[in-house]
Amino acid sequence: MLLTIDVGNTHTVLGLFDGDEIVEHWRISTDARRTADELAVLLNGLMGMHPLLGEELGDGIEGISICSTVPSVLHELREVTRRYYGDVPAVLVEPGVKTGVPILMDNPKEVGADRIINSLAAVDLYGGPAVVVDFGTATTFDAV
Repeated sequence: MLLTIDVGNTHTVLGLFDGDEIVEHWRISTDARRTADELAVLLNGLMGMHPLLGEELGDGIEGISICSTVPSVLHELREVTRRYYGDVPAVLVEPGVKTGVPILMDNPKEVGADRIINSLAAVDLYGGPAVVVDFGTATTFDAV
């Protein structure tokens, strides 16, 4: 299964995928003060309720994808993947990541990871051109 984590300024949304099917999802408040250990306890509590996963944190997880607009939370999630998921492959999407989709901005590294992922998903699901609207803490529009 693939664990996806989307950290926004207000909420963090976690999803559990079995292939292309989302089998579980959770929404928690984003708290930049949470430590890696606190995040691991939260993850363990949420995922421990799922019947397809084992009892230990990381059981049944084959990959992790993390996208964060909050740098301090991204740092702690890096630590969670290193300490608690060990050999599970993890992809961290952050400003400056190479995706194959050009970002036509004066400073592409200023584009948030959420906007990058939304644009990639739009191209993958619908092709282009497309307009992506995200009604998060800030409403954003991206032309792809």
